[in-house]
Amino acid sequence: MDSDVLTPRRRHGDVTPRRFRRGVYLIPSLLTLGNMLCGYACVLYTMRGEFATAAPFIGIAFILDGLDGRVARMTGSESKFGLEFDSLADIVSFGLAPAVMAYRWGLTPFGRWGWAAGFIYLTAAAMRLARFNIQSGTTDKRFYVGMPSPAAAGVVAATIFAYPAGLRETSGALPVMALMLVPAFLMVSTIRFRSFKGPDLQSRRSYTVLLVLALIVSAVFANPQAALVVLAYGYLFSAFVELAVHRVRRRSPEVAATPAEQE
Repeated sequence: MDSDVLTPRRRHGDVTPRRFRRGVYLIPSLLTLGNMLCGYACVLYTMRGEFATAAPFIGIAFILDGLDGRVARMTGSESKFGLEFDSLADIVSFGLAPAVMAYRWGLTPFGRWGWAAGFIYLTAAAMRLARFNIQSGTTDKRFYVGMPSPAAAGVVAATIFAYPAGLRETSGALPVMALMLVPAFLMVSTIRFRSFKGPDLQSRRSYTVLLVLALIVSAVFANPQAALVVLAYGYLFSAFVELAVHRVRRRSPEVAATPAEQE
């Protein structure tokens, strides 16, 4: 009997998915590599004193950092290597780059205290990323415990992008110290920040989400400096607003129950 009859023929469709998966597997890592490249470019332009060019690289890194995880989940190419690679890239883009940029921009008048503040920020970013890795999958996905390092870096980058001239006097550079230390404290705190992960575009709220995104994109194109500052600081203060609202709601039932208990 002819052996070709007993041997099943391999169809073209049996080979294509495997080759396609190998290619897709590299996409999240390439996005992470682009994230790290943006952090590196930010440091290089900071050394040249070109803050208006350096700051947007953190914004681009922010976008790439959000895409690599989503692409990995969508394609089923998540891995421990990707998780560790992403964390190392984040330390460069959202830890080292904003610390160096803030120091060069407005902390040089403080001398050693200036680079100490930058190092505190870098340490807080590294601790935040390490805590995120060990708590991944064990916390509420709707919230982050502590301010995310990309958002903290966004506060620094948006401020510098809005005023790239820099500060050279100690009296005027005092707010820069707060610009470093406040986000550093929030990154290692237990204050919860909204994650805005995975909005369901098939739900009734999808139209609202798309409308909000359209408004944000339009505002950024119309006036990028003002829009990015509002977005960065708005997210920073949103955690405190939500914390206050949560406490008021917890006290309301107690106040309402007091008259009933007296009767």
